[in-house]
Amino acid sequence: MLLPKKIITPKVPPIKIQGIKTKLVPFIAESIKWDGNGTYFEPFMGSGVVGFNLEPNRAVFSDTNPYIIQFYKDIQSKKITSKIVRDYLESEAPKLANTPADKTSYFYEVRDRFNREHNSLDFLFLQRSNFNGMIRFNSKGNYNVPFGRKPERFQKALITKIVNQVAWVEEIMNSKDWQFICMPFTEAFSMMKEEDFVYLDPPYIDRYDGYYDSWSEEYAVLLAELTQKGKAGYAFSMWYENQYRKNIHMEKWTDGKLLTTEHFYHLGAKESNRNKMIEALVISESNLNLDEVHPEQEQITLFEI
Repeated sequence: MLLPKKIITPKVPPIKIQGIKTKLVPFIAESIKWDGNGTYFEPFMGSGVVGFNLEPNRAVFSDTNPYIIQFYKDIQSKKITSKIVRDYLESEAPKLANTPADKTSYFYEVRDRFNREHNSLDFLFLQRSNFNGMIRFNSKGNYNVPFGRKPERFQKALITKIVNQVAWVEEIMNSKDWQFICMPFTEAFSMMKEEDFVYLDPPYIDRYDGYYDSWSEEYAVLLAELTQKGKAGYAFSMWYENQYRKNIHMEKWTDGKLLTTEHFYHLGAKESNRNKMIEALVISESNLNLDEVHPEQEQITLFEI
């Protein structure tokens, strides 16, 4: 039995992405029941933090962003190793530190180089030194996130942290049958079978992030239909409500069981900037682990929205 799984302190992958689900990993891992005999799918891979911590034996990680997929394929093929990452960052760090925190920063030289060559190490550099871990591309497909304005960002401690994150991913990949594929979620669903399980963390509707391509209400409706009519077990992550409104799009998810958990988004250092968010996890009924529901979790019906 792969899941449920008790995870006290989730590990963090090397690619930093805004909205990463690290703090929700224990909640997700203990709420799902799955024997792990099939294939685990994650069609909106992003950082990969959920799947990497669950460590399924067989998995298909996919995303429409080719640079995320290529980065992990390069680790899998050993084109990128923790040693190569250390050598690269130790070489690039002083170049960044020796330029100002403005438009003349070395960050923009690396960004221009990435847009020409699409090197995975440059992608890592940008994601760990840009503004707030954003991934954004313009209409021409060029990466355009600005610098995080910290020239001395790559101190020895951070370099070691990133190297250790890469080493962790190298280790867990080593004995696993994992595939990394650049494709839309619809293609992933065409590959799923009855014994499989899919974890879904799609972009949020009504919140533009310029991630790589667009996400619309039509896609959200299609995702709900494919998931609930599909053969595979599933868990769907989405925001449920905040202090201002509820997510009306959750009404499309009528077949599964809905759990919620509360956490906070931090905007700045002040306590007053902590914004409460209720996160939802919709799980196919046969995959809901009722034995390990946290006291702070609340099981509610979708019709209360």
